[in-house]
Amino acid sequence: MRTNTGPGRMLVAVYGLFALAATGRSIMQIVQTWPHQHLPYWLSAVAAVVYCVATVAIARGDRTSGRIALLTISFELFGVVAVGLWSYLDSAAFAVGGQGGDTTVWSKFGQGYGYVPLVLPVLGLWWLRHNGISVRGDRTERVK
Repeated sequence: MRTNTGPGRMLVAVYGLFALAATGRSIMQIVQTWPHQHLPYWLSAVAAVVYCVATVAIARGDRTSGRIALLTISFELFGVVAVGLWSYLDSAAFAVGGQGGDTTVWSKFGQGYGYVPLVLPVLGLWWLRHNGISVRGDRTERVK
């Protein structure tokens, strides 16, 4: 089974939407504050790249792309948890220009996006596992 069929198409659509949202957000944040860049805006750019790579990898649906998707989505989950914790533990680092602390896609575990950034990598990893994608890139055998 390929990663871009059935429910995988919905996953590609959601990742594509987040790729557009994160890319637009990071570009606007960086352009509006140039040349005084702030860490949260660069974190938005990292999230944008991650969503773009994951979208393409899941959409391609072949073995190599599945492996890239697995690594990218794993990094995404790590990023959401790390930035989410960081944004709560050091909210001053995420309060830019008098704004509140929700200045990246991953801040506060994606609170500004309805926590979808926290749930999305879990669903993505489940979908890849369901399709037998492993770190080695081969397909795992299904037990009948």
